[in-house]
Amino acid sequence: MIGPTGAVRVMVATRPVDFRKGAEGLAALVREEMRADPFSGTIYVFRAKRADRVKLIFWDGTGVCLFAKRLEDGRFRWPTVQDGVVRLSAAQLSALLEGLDWCRVHAARETPVPVEPS
Repeated sequence: MIGPTGAVRVMVATRPVDFRKGAEGLAALVREEMRADPFSGTIYVFRAKRADRVKLIFWDGTGVCLFAKRLEDGRFRWPTVQDGVVRLSAAQLSALLEGLDWCRVHAARETPVPVEPS
């Protein structure tokens, strides 16, 4: 899958949503429930009640994009169901979409530049 890289912002809604909602309905949830701007370029991630489906919406500069995925086997690892939003890195989002445990993905550590031996 071609996914986001770098400094992309990802916000995950921790409560399940009605999966009959399309891009407009999810954008309304972003505005009303998450108190955020659905046209900011941030990727907003939502899950179904059974946690085997996710939907993402984001503004790509020309329109609102809707991405949906259903796992054939297993469930997506999800934050504890509570009010609020969880922020993920691009690497964590990629792991989430692959059905992996995104909690085990950490930010890249800065590697010092090797020094030539004298």
